[in-house]
Amino acid sequence: MPAPLTPGTLLLRTATAAMLLACAMLACSLIGPQAISLKAALSTPADSAAPNPDREIFLRVRSPRIILAALVGAALAGAGVVFQALLRNPLADPYILGISSGAGLGVILAIVGGLGWTLWGRSPVTLCAFVGALGTVWLVWGIGRITGKYQVTGLLLAGVVVNAFLSALIMFLTSIARGQQLYATIFWLMGNMTEEDLLVLWVSGGGIAAGLVGLFFLSPKLNIISVGYHDARSVGVPVERIELAAFALAAFITAVAVSLSGLIGFVGLIIPHAVRLVFGPDHRQLLPLSSLTGALFLVVADTIARTVVAPAQLPVGVITALIGGPFFLVLLIRLGRKGYWLA
Repeated sequence: MPAPLTPGTLLLRTATAAMLLACAMLACSLIGPQAISLKAALSTPADSAAPNPDREIFLRVRSPRIILAALVGAALAGAGVVFQALLRNPLADPYILGISSGAGLGVILAIVGGLGWTLWGRSPVTLCAFVGALGTVWLVWGIGRITGKYQVTGLLLAGVVVNAFLSALIMFLTSIARGQQLYATIFWLMGNMTEEDLLVLWVSGGGIAAGLVGLFFLSPKLNIISVGYHDARSVGVPVERIELAAFALAAFITAVAVSLSGLIGFVGLIIPHAVRLVFGPDHRQLLPLSSLTGALFLVVADTIARTVVAPAQLPVGVITALIGGPFFLVLLIRLGRKGYWLA
């Protein structure tokens, strides 16, 4: 029987994971088609007017992209933990409520519609993806509430139906898209880290961090709910309110992540399982450790995506699928033999 989790143990494990993430982000910022030196990037040249290519690549090209990958990875992995707990479904991932299809529909409508306006100098694609994702969550939640007050089965079925319907719309719009529109749509659907300015990173990072902190404070209740709703109610847990808050926060951070990066699979599915296998099912540590591990995983995957066929770049969703697919198969077979899925 594992030892009970203490605040000191939780702090130590979280700090270690955060340190590993910081080291990986720094190392990955030096890797790329153009080799750079950290010393040169951080040094101040004698002639302030002289160009410093290492500094420009480090600060303006790679660092924002790596920070973005870390934010998206943390959001997807953290949301995966929550959906697996609330739905008590080991195959649940952040896209289970149709968020991916809603965001994809918003993007393709923006691309095919040729929207030319900008918001603070930014393309409407990101905003349309965010609105589409949140709109889909609202629709699925409304349908699930009609079928039975916040019943999990109703939510799952509503998510499947809405996802199938929106996917059909996406396929229809893709079939009538023209050359460049089709390329932009498919590239986004495969998942990709694009360069974002500091304003987008600050706003997105603040939203994701706030959502993860809120979920962390709900994690003790998630421990009880994941055992069973009747047991949770018997000890006085307000199941409906906790479910609503957790679903809303997990859907929000997923919508932010998807709007920034497109559809990146397996992060929210395999990372929670891997962390749970090593550290156990206590959500007080499962949530922060999964978020940090998800950030680490996506930072490394994006570094591979931008270097393996340099100077060309692969969509990061291709790398996560190539790594995540076989890993999940091994995990599935290993845990299935132990009766994990029946627990």
